[in-house]
Amino acid sequence: MELFIFARFHAREGQEDAVAETLREVATPTRTEPGCLAMNVFRGASASRLFFVHSHWADEAAFETHIELPHTVRFVEEVEPLIDHPLVVERTRMFA
Repeated sequence: MELFIFARFHAREGQEDAVAETLREVATPTRTEPGCLAMNVFRGASASRLFFVHSHWADEAAFETHIELPHTVRFVEEVEPLIDHPLVVERTRMFA
């Protein structure tokens, strides 16, 4: 069953460029992973410190593999100190 991921990142003051670069670096290898159907990164239109990731996975197993890959582990390690909140990644399924 397909899985949709939503994650929000609010950069610490002065860290917005670093968050943006970290997201850019993880996006390319993620998009080429087997089971990744789409990955989109967004920046707030009126809040430049706010970023979102929305990704679409073939199934839970594909996402589980993703979170263990070196580029994903490195991304989490790099982005956590750059944001001003605990990292929350929401796993969702389409229902309507």
